[in-house]
Amino acid sequence: MERVAAWLREKNPGLEGPIDADEDLIEARLIDSMDFLEFIDLLEDLSGTSIDLQEVTIDDFRTLGRVRERFLTPAG
Repeated sequence: MERVAAWLREKNPGLEGPIDADEDLIEARLIDSMDFLEFIDLLEDLSGTSIDLQEVTIDDFRTLGRVRERFLTPAG
């Protein structure tokens, strides 16, 4: 999750403090439509698997907790 948090900080240089696992990344504008495909590429790189956009919803990317659960854990 450190690489995900580092990516979010890179995209949001004014971001200070920790990113809560339950913070809504989309509503807080930490991920926007311009960066979304890059974010998916990052998750694919970290997980070592392809993300089929037909099998996911926006809620799968909404919080760090959900991202971890859905894409970065073996049971995800």
